[in-house]
Amino acid sequence: METLRVLELYSGIGGMHYALKESGIPSQVVASIDINTTANQIYRHNFPDTPLWNKTIEGITLDDFNKLSFDMILMSPPCQPFTRLGRQGDIHDPRTKSFLFILDVLPRLCRLPRFILLENVKGFESSAARDCLVKTLMECGYTFQEIMVSPTSVGIPNSRLRYYLIAKITTEDLSAQTSSKISDAFPHSAESGSSGQPTVLCPTRTGTCQPEEGHVLYKLETATDAQRKMNQNSNLSVRQIKDFLETQIEVNMENYLLPPKTLLRYALLLDIVQPTCRRSVCFTKGYGRYVEGTGSVLQSCMETEMESVFTGLDQYSEEEKLQRLLKLKLRYFTPREVANLMGFPQSFSFPEQIPDKQQYRVLGNSLNVVVVARLLQLLVY
Repeated sequence: METLRVLELYSGIGGMHYALKESGIPSQVVASIDINTTANQIYRHNFPDTPLWNKTIEGITLDDFNKLSFDMILMSPPCQPFTRLGRQGDIHDPRTKSFLFILDVLPRLCRLPRFILLENVKGFESSAARDCLVKTLMECGYTFQEIMVSPTSVGIPNSRLRYYLIAKITTEDLSAQTSSKISDAFPHSAESGSSGQPTVLCPTRTGTCQPEEGHVLYKLETATDAQRKMNQNSNLSVRQIKDFLETQIEVNMENYLLPPKTLLRYALLLDIVQPTCRRSVCFTKGYGRYVEGTGSVLQSCMETEMESVFTGLDQYSEEEKLQRLLKLKLRYFTPREVANLMGFPQSFSFPEQIPDKQQYRVLGNSLNVVVVARLLQLLVY
């Protein structure tokens, strides 16, 4: 097929661009657009030859868009208006303004792009912004498919359930065309839907997806929570955490050990995984700074059993508690390891001047490269 001209909106650190490369689709990113200066530094470091526009989307004219003559739009609009922990301002949140601007521009383009892929958080599927999107696509003559899927469905041991929409200009019904292929593209999902498969949303309704699994409070977990973890760790179609780890030679792991204050205060809230586990919880932009619900931590010392450390922990003094907890050598995943679990290739790297805190932040705002690559293949081929 001919080389597709691709417009990458909200380009971030280049997750969509890497997914495009991973998909094998002949393509050229004609412009990437983002206003986050740190993300743009990282994007330019990895894709120096791609035109990167450091400007607001609303500041781009219709004529500018037409000159790009793109065949595909990739976008991951700001998720904050739709997250469960946010205010859920939806279309009334100022951060949705740029997305609504895109929907206003789309029908007025001199040539509609053939393909569109959008990613967002769970919650977007039942938003007014989603309804505006669907209305615009239908008026422009697109057929589309909406899917909820997590990286576990492609064998990656990380939960990151997300909403995706793929759309194309075609006379065929895309939902009918792709539904039969989705199980083949995402064969291993054990969390997206009750059937163990990604949840395919009905185009005429919202809010039909299964709820995402929340993080688990270690030791306070219910029997159901413990059983779910056990089931995830016994799913042989998902790879082990150790396949995604750096070695001690590559990086000094001492720098990533949880500090004593954090251990004492948050020990019972930590989601602890071991190298042989086949699960980890979603990494957010607060990872490394906050503990609860921001991502899993790794038990580095396997000579000590976790149960022996936590059993009766409350009976000990703070100093004794700390000594017991230190035996596990609990550490944060490094930014490179988080990138690995999010499907970024080894060719991806951070500029030296970007500190870990900012690396975690931009990764938490990014997407899973392998999942998007599979969706692009479904969309185009």
